[in-house]
Amino acid sequence: MSSFSVTEPSNRIKWFAGMMVILYALITMLPLVWIGLTGFKSPSDAISYPPKYIIGSDSAAGFQPTLEGYVNLFTTRTRQTEEFLAANPPENWADEIVRKYDMVIVGPSKFGERFLNSVIIGFGSTFLSVFLGTLAAYAFSRFKIPFADDLLFFILSTRMMPPIAVAIPIFLMYRNLGLSDTHLGMILLYTGVNISLAVWLLKSFIDGIPMEYEEAALIDGYTRFQAFYKVVLPQAATGIASTAIFCLIFAWNEYAFAVLLTTANAQTAPPFIPTIIGIGGLDWPAIAAGVTIFLLPVMIFTILLRKHLLRGITFGAVRK
Repeated sequence: MSSFSVTEPSNRIKWFAGMMVILYALITMLPLVWIGLTGFKSPSDAISYPPKYIIGSDSAAGFQPTLEGYVNLFTTRTRQTEEFLAANPPENWADEIVRKYDMVIVGPSKFGERFLNSVIIGFGSTFLSVFLGTLAAYAFSRFKIPFADDLLFFILSTRMMPPIAVAIPIFLMYRNLGLSDTHLGMILLYTGVNISLAVWLLKSFIDGIPMEYEEAALIDGYTRFQAFYKVVLPQAATGIASTAIFCLIFAWNEYAFAVLLTTANAQTAPPFIPTIIGIGGLDWPAIAAGVTIFLLPVMIFTILLRKHLLRGITFGAVRK
């Protein structure tokens, strides 16, 4: 009789699973690759049919890469007369790109400000959500709180409600409080939406940390806060990192509240990118360039914490 393991998959199963993972990765990465390529196309190549996707090729499916989309994204341009253009030669490579449309660069665009607003609001609300969520989750996990189950369900129910259902009341409330179009108002709003997710995720992690560790620390003379800071937090780092990723993704990509509650000072990148206008309509290369840059921070943040994210997803799946 040949040996057979019920837990170790066969080579055929491993090969099939690997191929499925690779196929799934290619399918999910295709839109990102296409957006990235569009950012290096000219406006005519971006809307050409059949589509052009081969870089540096002279074939029907090829296109010559250009930084026109990124120049249009970061600059404001205006059309000038031939006499003005002849009297003022291009000063740099970006000027040369816009000169073929009889235009000159007059200053920076608002994308940098909108991107900075996204960074401030996204990471600010993520930090506040994780901070408050950790404290609340620890309290629910370690102390006897009256009506704890009801409170937890109420916290979770706020996540079930679609944001658009409370958009108008929040708009009126923010207008009366002077929080419309402010960084503080958006950070508080995103924190209020994310804190329910943070509490539920972090409570499950803290529940999995044995209370005996804290009791030993208290016996050794630690205060409750010291035991929480030096014993619980290090062991809950995986859950905190996973929660931070999910909170950041929501705050980073949120669109509805950003459109309704911001106009200039605190407007984030998602409402701004679709409004980039080029010659004769939407500037698709500039939009694709903006989307590519907008994706980088959350991708880098997720990659840096990927090990914690994988552990967080599988935490509690198997317990002895």
